[in-house]
Amino acid sequence: MAAALRVMREEGLERLTMRRLAAEVDTGPASLYVYVRNTAELHGAILDELVAGLEQPSEGGPEQWREQLITLLCAYTDLLFAYPSLARSVLTLRPSGPNYLRLIDIVLGLLLVGGLSNRQAAWGVDILLQQATAMAAEQGSREESVEADGEEQDLALAIAEAQRDTYPYLVRVRDEILSGTGEQRLRWGFRTLIEGLCAG
Repeated sequence: MAAALRVMREEGLERLTMRRLAAEVDTGPASLYVYVRNTAELHGAILDELVAGLEQPSEGGPEQWREQLITLLCAYTDLLFAYPSLARSVLTLRPSGPNYLRLIDIVLGLLLVGGLSNRQAAWGVDILLQQATAMAAEQGSREESVEADGEEQDLALAIAEAQRDTYPYLVRVRDEILSGTGEQRLRWGFRTLIEGLCAG
């Protein structure tokens, strides 16, 4: 998997095909199918390798489960921010490697410590990891775009120039709509989802 990670980091995920990986490890593509069935499974294996490096939540009392969960989810999102192509691929994958399963298990454990029912926790882990992946895919893709800064400025200008008679609610919240840092908004989003799971 080290060779696959190297190719992805140096050339991008789009270049990481079974043929390209076979060339990197000096073998034929057919021999790789012993380990992975297709490119999607290869991407899942790469994700699993990366997830192994996530820092585990520190030991703490039951009252700290929410912040531990938010910190873990932010770390997972940040991990995927570095690989937007992988985040986009993961949106359509069902990862099942041992490290990804461990991540699911940790998230479940924190939700259960928080008092959620088995069903709330089981369904909640899917929503939370999907949100993290989607945020990384969107933001990472935006940061790759050479036009991203211009688009951000265009949006800010359009909001600033919006007229109250046409967009009354937009004008009402205009000072808040683009406020906050990326991390603040990310943590707020996870906190809001978690509170919804607790209320459900």
